[in-house]
Amino acid sequence: MTPNFIKMMFCLFSIALLSLFSCVSSQYKPAEDMVTLDVTFVDASWDGKKIPNGQQCNKFGGNGATPALRIKNIPTKANALIFEYSDQDNDRMNYGGHGKIRYAIKPGSTQVTVPSVPGHTFELPDNFSLISAHANPGWDKAGAYMPPCSGGRGNRYYVTVKAVYDTPDKKDSLVLGERRLNLGKY
Repeated sequence: MTPNFIKMMFCLFSIALLSLFSCVSSQYKPAEDMVTLDVTFVDASWDGKKIPNGQQCNKFGGNGATPALRIKNIPTKANALIFEYSDQDNDRMNYGGHGKIRYAIKPGSTQVTVPSVPGHTFELPDNFSLISAHANPGWDKAGAYMPPCSGGRGNRYYVTVKAVYDTPDKKDSLVLGERRLNLGKY
């Protein structure tokens, strides 16, 4: 076998593996009547342009937490919100790489205020549960959420908020609404 053939086979295998993983890990189907959520910051120091001072990871002198958020226009069938924290400028940390967290809500709720979750810990407040920890515990301290941690290079951070209906068996779970909110640059 030639080196090019081996390289091509490795690439094809990698693509197939990634496709399989994304199908297996995606338990939510989009609802036919999916809505756009209204998501805003509770604390005015979060403006979506610049990460507030102190909200960085431990490695760069911060002790950050997720921002408290006000979520409106939640479909009444939703029983949970999912928060996927991301660094748009870092492939490894994009698409929920800074942590994915679930927040249980009472069905019928059309708006909620979601409190902050501290970074660098697996101890989550009431009603929160871990979907997946942040993707780079070797870079900074492990935990459910890693605050912005690019060292001030201007990386763009965001959170994707999803209103979901979780079925007990998770087989017919749906995404009922979604919204991306820019957290700011660091």
